[in-house]
Amino acid sequence: MEIGSGSGVVLAALGAMGAASLFGVDIEAEAVDEGRTLLSELGYTAISQFEQGDMWLPAAGRRFDLVVANLPHFPMPPAPVKGRLSSWSYGGGNGRQVLDPFLNGLAQHLAPGGRAIITHNAFVGVEQSRAMLKRHGLGLRIEQTFLINIPEVKLELVTPAVLAAETGRTIFRYGPHAFADMHIVEISTPQVSD
Repeated sequence: MEIGSGSGVVLAALGAMGAASLFGVDIEAEAVDEGRTLLSELGYTAISQFEQGDMWLPAAGRRFDLVVANLPHFPMPPAPVKGRLSSWSYGGGNGRQVLDPFLNGLAQHLAPGGRAIITHNAFVGVEQSRAMLKRHGLGLRIEQTFLINIPEVKLELVTPAVLAAETGRTIFRYGPHAFADMHIVEISTPQVSD
């Protein structure tokens, strides 16, 4: 299952790796149409389901062995970003507007022994996420950290308090370029830690 499936490319990759079923959810109708089309073109229609809806609602009562997500959790006000819908980046002033409901609902949707793999901006408080998950009986382990480019147009939108606190810590400037630490995290039960 993927929350925030967008174009469906991650689900397509999971299908290519042998997933027995694919379930995608996105809030944007355009993304759902694009995802359905891609999975159909790749021959995954029989094993795929793509639904439009808010976060966990389309998956009510269902549990999954694997949940993946690359959620919009960029700390910024709602604003257009050239070439993208604002919903594809906007995470609220602290970046947790979409992330927190995802994390709070995850335990109800993981099958026994299941796990989630998500992207997590380092400047959005991985320790806060770890504490939230612990309350739900889940653990978080950072699997990999890498630098991602932050285009100037997006950097200008970062909530000033986050930018001030994280510059030099998880957000770095190299001449005219800005980068930030991005984590790939695994969430599972029984609890894991890094």
